[in-house]
Amino acid sequence: MSNRFSHTLILAQANPMSVKPIIAFTAMVALMIAAVTSVHAEPIKNIVIVHGAFADGSGWRRVVDILDKDGYKVNVVQEPLISLADDVAATKRVLDLQEGPSLLVGHSYGGVVITEAGNASNVVALVYIAAFIPDQGESALSLLGTVPAVNNDVRATNSGFLYIDPTAFPADFAADVAQPQSRFMAHSQVLLAAKEAGGAPVTAAAWHQKKSWALIATHDHSINPDLERSMAKRAGSETVEVAGSHAVYISKPNEVAHLIERAAKASAQ
Repeated sequence: MSNRFSHTLILAQANPMSVKPIIAFTAMVALMIAAVTSVHAEPIKNIVIVHGAFADGSGWRRVVDILDKDGYKVNVVQEPLISLADDVAATKRVLDLQEGPSLLVGHSYGGVVITEAGNASNVVALVYIAAFIPDQGESALSLLGTVPAVNNDVRATNSGFLYIDPTAFPADFAADVAQPQSRFMAHSQVLLAAKEAGGAPVTAAAWHQKKSWALIATHDHSINPDLERSMAKRAGSETVEVAGSHAVYISKPNEVAHLIERAAKASAQ
């Protein structure tokens, strides 16, 4: 028997009226603790996905269908890829529409975007899918230069936008995606502004304050899988490895959705 309970029992025996305020106060404190606990344990149902360079959000359809079936509210940001600032702003506009806490998911260059946009107050955790996980002062292009390149097929337009040679795109980006789809993706690329987006550094990395998860695509021919591993280790991300290409979200939607749901459930605890 605790000393506090014993003291309360003695008071109650001596003067039943004197213990009522104590009981009332104790009940009030218990209700307050329960209320605070329920806020922290609020389920994460909002998922915001940020696509990467050379693609758009449509490739996430199968992952979204799985998450939607499992009761999540999913939004896919269609960022312009013109500058990191514009891409972060586009992501924040979608985050502002969410009611309650959100999980932010980024693929490839989208990992740079969520690292910056993830500082928003309603973002509780980050999920990186075959993605860059930069620290302050780092960009997608600067990180690529730290390890051996896995392809030499990125080209630049005269106006400073990057794209993948369409003949090499299926092998580099989507080797495990059906050829008709990968060929279509090669000719519907969303070009990335080299300096303003690919070369733009992160100013504040959200993963320093927020929990993160990372999926390593072991057959990635766009980002070196060893770079994906080292970035995830540095960020302290919970990591899974999947035998997939850079377009793992298309070829392995169940594995990708499973990691996102795992992160959402863990973030609610």
